[in-house]
Amino acid sequence: MKLNDAIFGLLLLVLGGTVLGSVQSFPKIPGQQVGPGLFPGLLAVGLCVGGLILLVRGWQARVQQPWVAVDDWVKSPRHLMGFVVLVASIVFYMLVSEKLGFLICSTLILTTLFSLLKVPFGRAVLVAVIATLVIHFAFYKILRVPLPWGVLTNYAW
Repeated sequence: MKLNDAIFGLLLLVLGGTVLGSVQSFPKIPGQQVGPGLFPGLLAVGLCVGGLILLVRGWQARVQQPWVAVDDWVKSPRHLMGFVVLVASIVFYMLVSEKLGFLICSTLILTTLFSLLKVPFGRAVLVAVIATLVIHFAFYKILRVPLPWGVLTNYAW
């Protein structure tokens, strides 16, 4: 699926404008001209400039390029199911990760995705458990990202 550049340009403009609006509320540091909103603000300006360029180019190319061009994979039930399961797994994680925890959610999601890719079930579970533990170690221990424990809170390490 191919979207016209004007659509992405508009999205980048909205994102950049939202960030610019948000950084205005960042606190000012007394005695300094540079505050905590400087770098996010610069990135937001870059997003707006890039978005504006994409918007103009996409608008000019709208005659030769349709707003949305559908590729062959969209007509494939297998690929469409993969896309739906991927989006559903993200929504599932957002809704239940606090209750179930990262370890359980990630294992369930990866096992489902591997099964969809026709990986044998035993191997899918094994790889999902190993991958979940490696990801958990990398984010929780090394990067110190506070991943939810959920029902396994009593067993947190």
